[in-house]
Amino acid sequence: MSQSQPGHRSAADWSLFALLTLLWAAAYALTRVAVDKGNPEVGLPVAWVLPGRLTIGAAVLWVFMLARGQRLPSLKDRKRWLAILGMGLAGSVFPFFLITTAQETVNSSLAALYTAAVPIFVVCGASFLFADERMTRGTAIGVLSGFAGVAVLFGPDAMNGLGNASVIAQGLLILATMNYAAASLMARGAPRMEAIPFATGFVTLAAIVSWPLAFTVNPAEVTADWTHWAAVVGLGIIPTAIAQALYMLLIARTSATFLSLTGYSIPVVSAGLGWLFFRETQSWHALIAFALILGGVWLARRGGGVKEG
Repeated sequence: MSQSQPGHRSAADWSLFALLTLLWAAAYALTRVAVDKGNPEVGLPVAWVLPGRLTIGAAVLWVFMLARGQRLPSLKDRKRWLAILGMGLAGSVFPFFLITTAQETVNSSLAALYTAAVPIFVVCGASFLFADERMTRGTAIGVLSGFAGVAVLFGPDAMNGLGNASVIAQGLLILATMNYAAASLMARGAPRMEAIPFATGFVTLAAIVSWPLAFTVNPAEVTADWTHWAAVVGLGIIPTAIAQALYMLLIARTSATFLSLTGYSIPVVSAGLGWLFFRETQSWHALIAFALILGGVWLARRGGGVKEG
């Protein structure tokens, strides 16, 4: 499918972008429901939410792939399978586990705010890995601004003690952000593959890797109702499968740079969903942190001469 011209996105492109943002932002709200944030006696354990979400997502992606008459790469193709394995771990298993664990303590809108910092970590990694993305003075200023935003977001809770639950949870969110950045770098360096088989492969591997977690929980100790299970099904179908397929469609129509704008939009939409369904609100320092992170991303992209293509 041919790409629309850079800087001249159609109404259809922006509509798909808005839908993709909504689907990804919904992951944070659904995760909050699945683990029943703030209520340790009720809800599903992370060790069930993760494999459940990934297994359902993999099943849906297999349907997409087979319906399109596509197939996974040959098992003899080591380079492609190494890329699939790396994406499965860094792009799914690790960040999903970390975010789901964190959301047992922190609000969904706060968890989503850390998404905005992914491009900052990508810029840092790319400057070391790719010769055409060496860090310039402008890029460095943007990176420092982004890290300042993360520090502001993280700081007030840290002042109350590094051992408190919110600090630990936000530390997990930072690690998840770093994993998402690593996955972006892996995707750039991966051998060319058809989009849907690539996604099907790494989500399937991620699901298989996560299955042993399910056996670490005693079912007799789990207290959950249909809403918790429905949230897991929603996580598997909506942000894990449908959003992934939509992402592949949209990247074919536009560009990876255009889609990086979701780093700005997801936290905003997630904050709206958090307020609408859970009456979540953010403090003034979170808003300042968000502004610093977004400003840092803009400076880093401008300083590095990144243009949409």
